[in-house]
Amino acid sequence: MNIAPPNFYDLPGEPEPPRNAARPLRIVARPFRWIEPKDIPRRQWLYARHYIREYVSMTVAPGGVGKSSLSIVEALTMASGKPLLGIEPCERCRVWLWNGEDPQDEIDRRVMAAAIHYGLTREDFEGWLFTNSGRETEIVLATQTRTGAVVAVPVVEDITATLLANKIDVALIDPFVSSHQVAENDNPAIDRVAKTWGKIAGETKCAVELVHHSRKANGAETSIDDSRGASSLSGAIRSGRTLNVMTEGEADQSGVEDRRSHVRMDSGAKSNLSKPPEKASWLKLISVNLGNGDEVGVVTAWKWPDPLEGLCVDDLRDVQKAVAAGEWRDSIQAKDWVGIAVGQALRLDASDKRDKVRINAMLKIWKKSGALVVIKRTSPKGKDQPFVEVGNAV
Repeated sequence: MNIAPPNFYDLPGEPEPPRNAARPLRIVARPFRWIEPKDIPRRQWLYARHYIREYVSMTVAPGGVGKSSLSIVEALTMASGKPLLGIEPCERCRVWLWNGEDPQDEIDRRVMAAAIHYGLTREDFEGWLFTNSGRETEIVLATQTRTGAVVAVPVVEDITATLLANKIDVALIDPFVSSHQVAENDNPAIDRVAKTWGKIAGETKCAVELVHHSRKANGAETSIDDSRGASSLSGAIRSGRTLNVMTEGEADQSGVEDRRSHVRMDSGAKSNLSKPPEKASWLKLISVNLGNGDEVGVVTAWKWPDPLEGLCVDDLRDVQKAVAAGEWRDSIQAKDWVGIAVGQALRLDASDKRDKVRINAMLKIWKKSGALVVIKRTSPKGKDQPFVEVGNAV
């Protein structure tokens, strides 16, 4: 006699393992139960849509770009609750900064240099910021064996315990490579290390940030895919971003002379999906004197120059009058380029490299707004050539 099995979805609670099972099943499918969407807990972002509780995030950059300096300023931002880089933290956080390369004295120098620059006091981060050097507090989350990666359970337990005991909200691991001893190009091994950090994040309700080196790019821009070692690392993170030194082209566009002190920060999986330079997030590395003879680098926020800064409606009227008074070509290579008229109206030198860049940026804005328009005229040789005329008068 055939007896139909009971309806799976009518069973209360979790399904029981088969009665003839030799041992309890370690993996049991969990039936989904309807949840009101509004009752699902929100994601707990802590800062900059990058740090998030229970997840691992990662910052990738070549050496010497400012990864560690950024980590310290962001740690102080979250610990103090102050928007040091112009971004308001979602809440004040207890932050643990572990640096696997520098001695404690160097960590102290960097923290205090940032505190000096941003005018922070003892009350801003004592009791909220925790720092350890890997030279004194070694972390080896996993080791490599012939059969693969072996997780160091006591180390995981100690990290979990200290995060819980100190009520840590954010853990910054700088650099990731110093936190394990597995083959960097071994995908399964790196995946296990990354997911172990994820497990720690989940058990402690903590946001874990991994600071990671990129491969040598030979002058090319760094993307998340350029992170050094196994690709499984980028697949295991919740949020990834890259740091790139300002390019020569970006320096020309912005008028910056010391481009190597300016860094573009791109969020997202690939830097080629990043925002245009004028809309990207920018940082600038400055030097701070500690008062003991040491100069220490500190990350600050930097904004792409606004070509219209300092101008008013009257200035645009003067530009339109100058354009209307002659015939001006749209091509920046032409002898009668419209930028010459703009320079005359605004007392800028269209032959100067920096002024020329600014004038060209102004023209793009005014043509987009309709204050100036590009029209085509036929030359005596029968060729169509673009000229610039006044559009909507102001």
